[in-house]
Order: sequence, then structure tokens, then C-alpha cells
Amino acid sequence: MSDFQDKARQATVAMRDVFPETPLLRNDHLSQRFEADVWLKREDLSPVRSYKLRGALNAMRKQQDKGLFVCASAGNHAQGVAYMCRHFGVRGVIFMPVTTPQQKIQKTGMFGGNSVEIRLVGDYFDDCLAAAQAFCDTEGGHFLSPFDDLDVIEGQASVAVEIEQQLGSIPDHMVIPVGGGGLSSGVLSYFGNDTHYTFVEPVGGACLRAALQAGKPVSLPRVDTFADGAAVAKIGEKTFTTLKGVGLANSLTIPEDRLCTTMIEMLNVEGIVLEPAGALSIDALKDLGQAIRGRTIVCVASGGNFDFERLPEVKERAQRYSGIKKYFILRLPQRPGALKDFLNLLGPDDDIARFEYLKKSARNFGSVLIGIETSEPEQFTRLFEKLDANGFTYQDITEDEILAQFVI
Repeated sequence: MSDFQDKARQATVAMRDVFPETPLLRNDHLSQRFEADVWLKREDLSPVRSYKLRGALNAMRKQQDKGLFVCASAGNHAQGVAYMCRHFGVRGVIFMPVTTPQQKIQKTGMFGGNSVEIRLVGDYFDDCLAAAQAFCDTEGGHFLSPFDDLDVIEGQASVAVEIEQQLGSIPDHMVIPVGGGGLSSGVLSYFGNDTHYTFVEPVGGACLRAALQAGKPVSLPRVDTFADGAAVAKIGEKTFTTLKGVGLANSLTIPEDRLCTTMIEMLNVEGIVLEPAGALSIDALKDLGQAIRGRTIVCVASGGNFDFERLPEVKERAQRYSGIKKYFILRLPQRPGALKDFLNLLGPDDDIARFEYLKKSARNFGSVLIGIETSEPEQFTRLFEKLDANGFTYQDITEDEILAQFVI
């Protein structure tokens, strides 16, 4: 047993004084679909609905003499630190961007109680992080990184310890979401070369892939924060020391809209609520195909902190990715019966989900913003063929990011 494995097991033992192990559950639906033995490590069922509690616990139990812990986070890390501040009875100051959803602020305050102070600083995370680090320098607090801290990495490795204990063996294949690399480097350090790995990132936050290509951690020029639990601009220096040899072939990137299809599927079929980052490892199974057939696969469902006010957005993005919902601008003649001519072209499964039109005086044509849902993508091919045959002018704006953000 390596020194790291021994420390990870010690950390796991310490966790049992705070919370029970999260379940490792075989998923029949996914196992049948992918012809493999698929298990889900349900970190969404931890007390703070993510694995971040583990790293915070391990780091804070080793640093209790510090007295003051400081972190910057817009989500899961903040909640894990707050929970552990209350448990250990130490003071915590948690910096969050002003733009953080109120639900996350409230949950962080609930977990921390009187032990934590929440400070809202900056519109963007970088401003928030700078304020937290400046406060640490002034007050002499211990800054707790969400991933680039050896004690945090060691704590996240407890996920692997529990998997080995619950499964009774090491799985053939681990599928792990990557943000800053704390969880993935912890699991890799614990299992070593005894299993195969797939490391999964959102397309809009693929900092591990960028680092592998550059040979060192680099900052992404832009980050899509939809999958906020894994949307990190630059992978950690310490975590990349472990991950630098994993190879691009073991790295996958998933479009954010495709993640939405998996979130909806897991909610509707399995009743499992996942945040976007929590769906990454499950969604990746679609790309693994023959590589996992007949093998024992463990996917880490890393978190379930999902605000149901976002559900309409997730459904919308899933439908657009699946090709069963489109938006387009239709040029409509301003004459009686023109709208009826268009409606007569719709098929029995075509449902108008949005329609915006204002008649303009002294114009021969007007523009209509229209959204249509249908049962299968091929329906749109037939609809557009009818529109062309009948002389309608239209523009599909579904994939136009700027227009879609503005009008949808």
C-alpha cells in the first residue's frame, strides 16, 4: 500500500464520524442500454449533494489549529466548507460572486449557520477569488482551494476508497468528471494503473484537455459556466502533476446541450436529479461504445445541486440538441390568408411553441419569430421542403448563438 493510499483510507475513516458513505448503485437502465455492468457512485446523495464535502473535511481536520478558513466559490465547494466549519466549530469566511443564485447563497448559509460569514464580491469569479486571497493575507486565515490542495485531493480520493470497499474489487473502467482536477487526480492516485480511466469535461470548460495539449496548465480564453461544477478556466498545478500522463485518448469533452439530454433522461427514467457537471460521466457512456461492453464501469455522479427553476432551460436545450425543436425567422406576406397558408404546411406532430408577429404598415412582408416542437428531427426536413416548394423565405436561427441567446 502506498503512502497516498494509506492517507486516503485514514481520511475515509474520519469521514464516518461526519456522514455515511454515499451509495454505489448498479443501474439496470444504463447497464442494458450500453451492454455493460454500469454502477453509479452517488455523490449527489452526500449531505451537501456533492463530493466537495470530502476534500473540505480532510483539509480542515488537519488544519483545525488555523481557526479561520477562507474560500471563494459560487457553489459546491462553498457548501462543503460551510458544512465543515459548523462541524468543527471554526470560523469560516466564504466569498461568493454577487451574481451567485440566491438558492446557493441560502444553502451555504444554512449549512454553515453561525460559523460562517458570506461576503458577496464582484460580478465574476476572478474578482471574488482575488478578494478572498487578499482577505486571507490581511487576516491570516487559511485559504482552502477547491481542488489545488494536497489535503483536498487526498480527501476526494475517499470516493475511490469507498468504491473499492463497496464493489469488493477495483472496477474495470472509471468514468470521472473533471473540473479543477481534485477528484480525478485523487482517484487516479489511489487506483493507479489498476483500472482504465475516462476523464470527462464540458466543451466550454475543457481545461484538462487544454493542459494536455500544451503540456502544462493554461488558462482558457472563455468559459461556459452552464456546467458550473466543472467549468474551470485553468486546471490546478498540483492536480495536473498527477494527470499530465493520462493522454488525450482518455479525455472526452461533452457539449453542454447534450448534457441536458442526459439530465432529462435520468430525471424522467430514474428519478435522479443531477446538476450539469453531475451528468458528465453518465453522458460520456454514449461515446465509449464497444470499449465498455461487458465490463464493470463506475461513473461518478459528482453532484445534484440543481435549481428546478432551471428545468425549463435544460429541457429547451435538450430538445434543441436532439433536433426536435427549432426556431426560425419566417418572411410572411402581409395579406389576408398568408398565415393560414403557412399553417396548412405543418404536419400532425408539429406544435407551435412560440409565435411573435407584429404587422407593419406600408410593408409588403413582415418577419415572424416562430418556434416549433415536433416528434422527430426528420419532420423539419419535410417542413422545410414544403416551405421551399411554396416560396416561403425563412432562416433557421436555432444554432445562431447570439440570436438564440437574445430571442430564446
